[in-house]
Amino acid sequence: MSDLNRDVVDLVWGKQSTGVSASLFRRWTQGFVFSETERSALEQFEGGPCAVIAPVQAFLLKNILFNRESSNWRDVSEEEQRTALCSTLAEILESACGGRGASFCLATWARGKGSSDVTDIPDSPPEPESSRPADAQQQLPSEAALAAEELGFERFHSMVHKRTLKTVAELKESVLSLYDTWRNKFGVLLFLYSVILTKGIENIKNEIEDSTEPLIDPVYGHGSQSLINLLVTGHAVSNVWDGDRECSGMSKRALHLFCLQQVRDQACRLVELCHCLLDVGSLLKSPKFPIWILGSETHLSVFFGKEMSLVAPESPSEQARRVFQTFDPEDNGFIPDTLLEDVMKALDLVSEPEYVNLMKSKLDPEGLGIVLLGPFLLEFFPDQDTGIPDSFPVYHYNGLKQSNHDEKVSYVEGTALVLGFEDPMVRTDDTPIKRCLQTKWPYVELLWTTERSPSLN
Repeated sequence: MSDLNRDVVDLVWGKQSTGVSASLFRRWTQGFVFSETERSALEQFEGGPCAVIAPVQAFLLKNILFNRESSNWRDVSEEEQRTALCSTLAEILESACGGRGASFCLATWARGKGSSDVTDIPDSPPEPESSRPADAQQQLPSEAALAAEELGFERFHSMVHKRTLKTVAELKESVLSLYDTWRNKFGVLLFLYSVILTKGIENIKNEIEDSTEPLIDPVYGHGSQSLINLLVTGHAVSNVWDGDRECSGMSKRALHLFCLQQVRDQACRLVELCHCLLDVGSLLKSPKFPIWILGSETHLSVFFGKEMSLVAPESPSEQARRVFQTFDPEDNGFIPDTLLEDVMKALDLVSEPEYVNLMKSKLDPEGLGIVLLGPFLLEFFPDQDTGIPDSFPVYHYNGLKQSNHDEKVSYVEGTALVLGFEDPMVRTDDTPIKRCLQTKWPYVELLWTTERSPSLN
């Protein structure tokens, strides 16, 4: 199986990878293609590859919004597209690399047997085989061979060539030289394999919770949480909370303090799935740049802004809210008064029994046996400014054409209003995207410039 050994393919597609359906494989065969209507937005043709495309889009936005001199971030030239995409891909590969002394790997096309040259699938039809020289007919694979057939799963993997690079400078130069490859039919898969080869199969298996579970679901074609975490943070852990947890007697690994600095340096973080099956930790919700990946049951999209104050360090009141909510796992907005002492200790507040009992009486004057979040914050953290503006412009990206107005991939603009728990609520809607964002800003309201709210699916 060429330079791409069976272990890599099995890790991605499962042990029964030879039985991957043609339709599922086809959904993953696309390149990184920019939208004609939104020059910095990538298009996704079918469901599945959002697990790669959405993280790449998030890092791409970070590089365009915050690492580019021009103020008109939506006016991107073709050369800037090329530079930004290749810088983004190289950055993700650097994140996946094991550190000093480790090498980088790129999965590319091989022109012919024994050749390390790289080629792409041409757009034009091939010349008839009989009209080509005999030696050209025997070369495998060649541009004509690649274009002459609809490549199947096994045929594709037999043509992949691995290129090893020693330095970051070599990596950046090679990624840039392969721009047409990333844009072409198999660009997304070739980049995915590049990340996996760079990270190392054994490293991924050591981080993933169940190494028998493939990175791509063999039935529905969705990328796993481990795959998403690998692209976002460089770590292929399977969960999204902070640190490790015990669940039904089993240890569950997630983002730990050892990768806190790396997490803070990345571009985007996962917010809870809108149906609240995942409890996402503060490490993933607190990026260095105001760009977040949003998850629905079936798809990933990107929510972002340009206000750096949105990612300011956590204020004492925000910390208090987070700690309080760890004692309120069902998100009821209150805790039993028996847990008040534990919350106060966790926040380094005065927690002598006499004082705690006094606070119980004050926070629960009717003797209901509960302490509400709002009065608790008002009592211990009054009038604290989080630094987040009351309103700020926001944008949402969904790469699927059918999820966009007129099937044209473009950003949906809006305004976010962040209210306090004591403020009168300005109800705008109850859409999945707002419920998703409320896991980060509990009292956020969204006003979109379009007639309908953007879709998470």
